[in-house]
Amino acid sequence: MHYPNNIKKNITKITNYANRGMDLESEINDSNEYYIEINRALIYKKPTPIGISKASYTPHGRKIDEGYFLAPSTLDYNGLYKGKYIEFEAKETQNKTSFPLANIHNHQILHLKKVLEHQGIAFLLIKMCGILYLLKGEDLIDFINNNTRKSIPLSYLQEKGYLIKPAIHPNYPYLDTVDEIYFRKDR
Repeated sequence: MHYPNNIKKNITKITNYANRGMDLESEINDSNEYYIEINRALIYKKPTPIGISKASYTPHGRKIDEGYFLAPSTLDYNGLYKGKYIEFEAKETQNKTSFPLANIHNHQILHLKKVLEHQGIAFLLIKMCGILYLLKGEDLIDFINNNTRKSIPLSYLQEKGYLIKPAIHPNYPYLDTVDEIYFRKDR
């Protein structure tokens, strides 16, 4: 990078993996807020159930000092859209060739299956190589049942997934894709 007076500085970018996926989550949250604001859908981020084992009081209120997970969380988001229950998980990977199945816990897959059994809409939003795909829950389960791979190849996402192009408002108009998949008149 060149600065005034021809001074050169080396800027080293530090990668913090602690909040990987938070960018995608933030973008999905913004999209959901927009959908609620225009009354298109009611979809919310589910909080992780935690218990408090130790708390203290500060001038600003109560502070959690120690906590624990009460139960495994299910999927990231749930709500209602066009009279149907909808639930999905948002995942992001830096891997350029495949999405590791280790990123999805077994209890989440079981929960996804239950949502589908009850005629709900369930899917994954997977951001890979900067591109967001919607992968139907049925296709995820089919892949798991018919493959021994420990990751979903990019080619499978390109074949079975639905590309969601970023926009201005909402950031990711994923409900347009949900309409295309689940609410087409010719289905």
